[in-house]
Amino acid sequence: MFKKLDGILEKYQKLSAEMADPAVIAQTERWTQCAKEHADIAETAEKYLEYKKVEREMEEDFAAAEQEEDREMKDLLTQEGYACKEKLAAIRGELRVLLLPKDKNDERNVVMEIRGGAGGDEASLFAADLYNMYCRYAESVRWKTELVDVNETELGGMKEVVFSVSGKGVYSKLKYESGVHRVQRVPETESQGRVHTSTVTVAVLPEPEDVDVQINDKDLKIDTYRSGGAGGQHINKTESCIRITHLPTGIVVTCQDERSQIKNREKAMKVLKSRLYDYYNSRYRSGYAENRKSQIGTGDRSERIRTYNFPQNRVTDHRIGLTLYSLDTFMLGDIGPMLEALAIADREAQLSSEEEL
Repeated sequence: MFKKLDGILEKYQKLSAEMADPAVIAQTERWTQCAKEHADIAETAEKYLEYKKVEREMEEDFAAAEQEEDREMKDLLTQEGYACKEKLAAIRGELRVLLLPKDKNDERNVVMEIRGGAGGDEASLFAADLYNMYCRYAESVRWKTELVDVNETELGGMKEVVFSVSGKGVYSKLKYESGVHRVQRVPETESQGRVHTSTVTVAVLPEPEDVDVQINDKDLKIDTYRSGGAGGQHINKTESCIRITHLPTGIVVTCQDERSQIKNREKAMKVLKSRLYDYYNSRYRSGYAENRKSQIGTGDRSERIRTYNFPQNRVTDHRIGLTLYSLDTFMLGDIGPMLEALAIADREAQLSSEEEL
């Protein structure tokens, strides 16, 4: 571990010197590249510098205690030495976490897709509830959401909804939401008060950079059509809706949220790039999952990850066995504690895997 840390610190100091070099500053592209690399390793390098500083203080305290003749001062220096030793152990734990392989997508924005599964109208209603839940959470952490496409039902549900979420570290937080979400509650359409079970699938796709996905125009089939929806809400008289088919993969994306055909095309292309990026990286993720002792879950959408039990006001995440008896506030967007618990469990699983290697 320390050999790796020494290499990171050496690179950090070299980059710091380069960024202060007038010749590098004059080259905008080179300086930007240095700044990005510097920022990527800054937290680890600075934490390692803190470790080395505390280590020196510990050695100095113990050395001074050995030479000190005054009993009271000797005890004081020894206590300070042991305090530094405890602090070093804590910093080592932080360094181990910082050295874990970072998900290159963590800082990216995402495209989320929510679809009603088993349960008919009730599944569509819950899909709409989940969409509202994620939008409220995004608003609470100052992220921006943008609707791309929605297929609504007459009862106010959503058979399918596609939307983007942008902000700082979006994928790092929401990546654990991919999977099957199960709801247990009395549907609005149930006259005898019986609890029904329905499912909704959620997909969280990182938005790729332009260099990540190259799309050839000849591989695309683009159709335009007039939009339609429940109650005439989205009906218009112009062919502003876009359907893009990626011929090599068969992936189809539609967008009818905007009245402008150009804007709908831009949104549809954003979703298509995200789906293609996810498609081409799925093999890598499958191999990665096989090499992990525990997969908290960021890809398998057939996995049932969570149950929302309304009669008991309970939400349970099955991957980590966490149950919260605050479903009412959870559905209002208070999902931060669950997301944090999933991130911690994921880090612990990775650390456990590292120890076995």
